[in-house]
Amino acid sequence: MKAPIVAIQFMTRLPVRAGAVTERDMADAIRWFPLAGLLVGLIVAAAAWLGDLRDPWAGALLALIAWVWITGALHLDGLGDIADAAGAGHGDPARIATVLADPHIGSFGTVAIVLQIVTRLVGLRLFLDGHPVWLLILVPVVARVAPLGWTLALPPLHEGLGRRFGAGATTGVLVLWTVAAGALCLILAPAFLIVLPAALAWGWWLRRRIGGISGDGHGAGIELLETAMLLAGALT
Repeated sequence: MKAPIVAIQFMTRLPVRAGAVTERDMADAIRWFPLAGLLVGLIVAAAAWLGDLRDPWAGALLALIAWVWITGALHLDGLGDIADAAGAGHGDPARIATVLADPHIGSFGTVAIVLQIVTRLVGLRLFLDGHPVWLLILVPVVARVAPLGWTLALPPLHEGLGRRFGAGATTGVLVLWTVAAGALCLILAPAFLIVLPAALAWGWWLRRRIGGISGDGHGAGIELLETAMLLAGALT
């Protein structure tokens, strides 16, 4: 069964190789995105714990560095692309597609990435001030359930990795992961339930402003959901 390995290979920098991959393997991988999130969470929590032995700010900084490293800044790149498309696309589908296809980052994307990194750092610091480090493990897991819903609810913008992964999304798998993630949040960190309205809001915004979903939309959404969960936890 290669789908879980494909999910981990694509979503993290961990040295795993799935070998020859079929379209079916790619499609099924989206069902295992939360598993990749579990590995991300374990590494982030370990970095936070190590830094927190010295100082909470050190814990927050090491956690942030680990988060960016283990994901290869893939989701930050998606956030930058979506910000550029929203800012420079002016609602024109053809222009939005052109901006999304441009590998360079613009001023909108730069600002979005910088604000996201600063907000994530402060959110981590505040979160560590009032919660056990191990709760960080849950954040990347829960955030990676949302792509299943966005894939099912939104039209694909273009052919690409986002569409290839999205072919494996089903309502049954979405319900299963949503119930499991919701139960964990309800028991361990009710504030993390902010992820549900945040995921719905992001899907609505993508449909209205960008026109649909793509790999960039998934990555940007994961970034924003993770930060929203951290801030909600920090404020409770």
